[in-house]
Amino acid sequence: MDTEKEARAFKALGDENRLRIINLISSQGEICACRILDELDIAQPTLSHHMKLLRDAGLVKARKQGRWMHYSMDESTIEEIARFLHAL
Repeated sequence: MDTEKEARAFKALGDENRLRIINLISSQGEICACRILDELDIAQPTLSHHMKLLRDAGLVKARKQGRWMHYSMDESTIEEIARFLHAL
């Protein structure tokens, strides 16, 4: 993992709502955006903004099913971050 990608990932994790989203996704395996909206009680445009940052950082993957997006963790990036932290 290069330093630019690491910085993007840690920056994405530097927000309380995004950390809550990551916790929801990691506990569910895959979760519908509609469920995240209900759990966090945030507006849809706000969720879209947070999810774009998390996707751009490589932390989550998205797939569309019907009119909703479903999100899951990108395990390869998570493993790279864990290796980086372990090396410190």
